Amino acid sequence: MQEGKVRRISGPIIRASGLGSSGLFDLVEVGEKKIIGEIVRLEKDEAVIQVYEDNTGLKTGSPAVSTGRPLSALLGPGLIGTIYDGIQRPLALLYEQDGAFMKPGGSICALDSGKKWRFIPDSALAEMIASGEKVTARAGLVLGSVKETDSVTCKIMVPPDTKGGEITWLCKEGDYTVFEIAAKTGYGEEIAFAQWWPVRKSRPVSSRLSPTEPLITGERVIDIFFPLSKGGTAAIPGGFGTGKTMTQHAIAKWCDADVIIYIGCGERGNEMTDVLTEFVQLTDPRTGRSLMERTLLIANTSNMPVAAREVSIYTGVTLAEFYRDMGYHVAIMADSTSRWAEALRELSGRMEEMPAEEGFPAYLPTRLAEFYERAGRVQTLGGEEGSISIIGAVSPPGGDFSEPVTQHTKRFIRCFWALDRDLANARHYPAISWIDSYSEYAEEVQRWWEQVNPDWTLARRKSLDLLKQEQRLAEIARLIGSDALPDEQKLILLTAQIIKDGFLQQNSFDDIDMYCVPDKQVSLLLLIIEFHERARVCIELGAPMTKITETGLKEGLSRLKNIVKNDSLGEIKEFESKMRIKLEELEKAYRARKVL
Repeated sequence: MQEGKVRRISGPIIRASGLGSSGLFDLVEVGEKKIIGEIVRLEKDEAVIQVYEDNTGLKTGSPAVSTGRPLSALLGPGLIGTIYDGIQRPLALLYEQDGAFMKPGGSICALDSGKKWRFIPDSALAEMIASGEKVTARAGLVLGSVKETDSVTCKIMVPPDTKGGEITWLCKEGDYTVFEIAAKTGYGEEIAFAQWWPVRKSRPVSSRLSPTEPLITGERVIDIFFPLSKGGTAAIPGGFGTGKTMTQHAIAKWCDADVIIYIGCGERGNEMTDVLTEFVQLTDPRTGRSLMERTLLIANTSNMPVAAREVSIYTGVTLAEFYRDMGYHVAIMADSTSRWAEALRELSGRMEEMPAEEGFPAYLPTRLAEFYERAGRVQTLGGEEGSISIIGAVSPPGGDFSEPVTQHTKRFIRCFWALDRDLANARHYPAISWIDSYSEYAEEVQRWWEQVNPDWTLARRKSLDLLKQEQRLAEIARLIGSDALPDEQKLILLTAQIIKDGFLQQNSFDDIDMYCVPDKQVSLLLLIIEFHERARVCIELGAPMTKITETGLKEGLSRLKNIVKNDSLGEIKEFESKMRIKLEELEKAYRARKVL
């Protein structure tokens, strides 16, 4: 530990002399209240510190003590279901200690140090050690497990930074606290149930794998049109009120990830309150139990210290890597990276750095890359397969996608779900634009989807083509009126409307439509495409458009998503049979007229 003195204070940025031999990003305790900070720059004997707490009342000349270790997260049993702030302090315990407003220097252990967890050692490992066989303490080796919740089992593993050596002792089955010793090695290392890991340093993996399996969200516009792979990266940009947070809520509830980590960095306090209250009440559709049994929340609202907002995303992704290393598929919801970038801009200004475009620091792209590159599908050091999928919300001012945060984010993500204000104003949710959005994972997940239904690629391509044609025809229709269009083009407008109303639009409050299984998604879209193909044949034979609309198939196709349950897909086949009969009768009638 090294002690210095505060020389200058500029908001959350503090300059302290006497800390020149400290390390970059070392943790520092500032003032008599021991406010937590981090060294972000070293200049000869002076250190530039950014503090993560309110430093009102701090004076020059106050002590600044470097702890000699970087800002780290405590990883172990008890993380799941907890609500933390940006530097991993449990908010519920802080509320009990300080009340509604946190006091500077408030320090509470991230994990309950008094709670005992039932540890069950790995049977094969315990047998080998008991028989005298030499077992190397290699990184990622599973020592045993602790049932953290009914949905998540926490594996106690040898940490990545271990020195190695032979395991000389392994604790027996029993109840232990997180700071007790699980194993000892020949090098004198003691491996506890909980481990510290620097938040800005990614945890190592054995190898990276191709993201060939989709993250199923139950949202048709995402899963079919713009799929995200497990281990992929996505951005949801959109102006105020377009549904970024609600889309992330739906994905968090329904996606097939094993662990959900929600990072609220810089959101409004009332919006974050809604998240905290709603997530506790949500039911996990897979288990029927509380969704919090596989969810971890990080709350850093806009009125909390700005520096903690900047570090909150690193804390969140470090916790995600901990569960990924156990072989879990983790999904991170970061809401929103724009507020995080604003914190970065404010801190950069306080440090008197040269600003780049719109005042953001020149290293904004680097920081975004450092965050998103920690996603991926990997083979862990322990030989398991795990993944981290990152979904970041972006809040461009005025919905302008040309602003720096959105543009730089697009460089590092492969899935772009652009929210459209016109769709949101029309109450079309999710308001994901099928024109401006894209996914580079479509080809990689194609094989998986074609195992569900071999016609997935065909249905996706044809429906996207119809929507693009509809966009061009809609502009013409505004000028000359839709009645002046030929029937072939009217049919394109009709089919596109069915796709929008009967497929893309999804009601989160409808018991049937809130989640759609992959089979139902493809079946609905193929049914709409078949309607278009058969109706086009009828029109080519001379049937007027009015005859197509009189069949009532448009209304039936639009309502089918709300009628057919996920486990009753036979009803789609029944509707398909009725549709074929109606359109075949119409086709026969006009084919006969053509012959005559």
